[in-house]
Amino acid sequence: MTISELMAGVTPKPEYAGIANADDYVLAVDFSGTAENVGEYLVAIDGMTSHAATLEGITSDKTYLHKGPTSSKTATKRTFALAGDRYLGDAFQEALLAHEMKFGKGAAVVRPYVYFCMLTGKGEQGKATIMVGDDTAGEAGASATISATLTAFGEPTAYTYSAPANEPAAE
Repeated sequence: MTISELMAGVTPKPEYAGIANADDYVLAVDFSGTAENVGEYLVAIDGMTSHAATLEGITSDKTYLHKGPTSSKTATKRTFALAGDRYLGDAFQEALLAHEMKFGKGAAVVRPYVYFCMLTGKGEQGKATIMVGDDTAGEAGASATISATLTAFGEPTAYTYSAPANEPAAE
């Protein structure tokens, strides 16, 4: 499923206030690297149980005369830990688990992504290094599970979703 398909008929409200659920957040990736707009990105949805989005502050520690030890924040690292059940035929999972993603190296596994809240439309976009952890784990008789880690390559930029001009707004 693409972002355009997922967001058909959904109009985010930037002023939304209230509880947000994990299902209200969208993680989508341009596995082709050639999408003309984010509406073509593939959404992590079918079979996915988690896209845990974490931030890790990177610091530089120094000790200064008469001041003692200090830490300065120098960057923030964004990581998505994907987990779910193997869903054969899902475009996102098929692209994620393609041979070139599982065994690729360097720039070959860096792809554009977007992550935003469906309620507000606010989020981020950037590039991520993709590392597949499991492509078919599980016990006999249970669903096969998959996992992958996407780590932002550089610093993401702010992003706000807006529906394409030819898409009708939701009521």
